[in-house]
This record gives sequence, structure tokens and C-alpha cells, in this order.
Amino acid sequence: MKPMEFLLEFLNQNYYMMVPALWVIGYGLKQTPKIPNWTILWILLVISISFGTFAFGFSSEGILNGVIAAGVAVLGHQMFKQTVTSRREKQEIINAAKVLENNLLKEEENKKQVTAEKKEEDNHPL
Repeated sequence: MKPMEFLLEFLNQNYYMMVPALWVIGYGLKQTPKIPNWTILWILLVISISFGTFAFGFSSEGILNGVIAAGVAVLGHQMFKQTVTSRREKQEIINAAKVLENNLLKEEENKKQVTAEKKEEDNHPL
């Protein structure tokens, strides 16, 4: 079972719409230069718990669902980010390997050409 599915089992359906809302808020916070990245999780957690307890009542279940909703939002974002970054990095490595291979092939061809030219020069009497 994936971590996201595991967390969603514990999340009350009333909180499902908070997850994309927290993604949007998190994205906005990430674009704000004066907010350090490490505080974004804590800000989302406070927003999620506050909204959850306001909308669905102050209870331990409300607080727990607020925590889980923030966790699902942050985990989902990180899973997406890591997947996209990993694919991008793999493609960059493949492209770099192709460039290196092409450069080595060109260098080998140049060496062969220089060797052939030297042989021609050596065979021609002056």
C-alpha cells in the first residue's frame, strides 16, 4: 500500500477538499521570498488544523484530520516533485552520455584521419 493511500484511509471525507487547497496555499508560500521553506509545513499545519476545527468542530478528531490533511498535501507535493526531478535528472544524464559518446567518436575519427594523413605523407617521396 502506498503512503498516500494509507493516509487517505484515516482522513475524513470532509477534509478531502483541504488537500488541494493546501497545495495552492503551499505553492503561494513557496513563491514568497521572505518565507523560509522549512516554515511552509508548519504554516500549512496551522491553517489545516485551524480550518478543520472551525469548520467541523474543535475535537481530537478534527485536530487529527487537520494534521493528516496537511501531511497528505505535503507528502503528495514531495512525491510529485521527486518523481519529476528524478525523471529530469535521468534525462539530463542520458543527454550528457550521448554528447560524451559523440565527442569520443569525433575524436576517434580525427585521430584516424590524422594517422591516415601521416601515412600518406610518409609514402610520398619528396
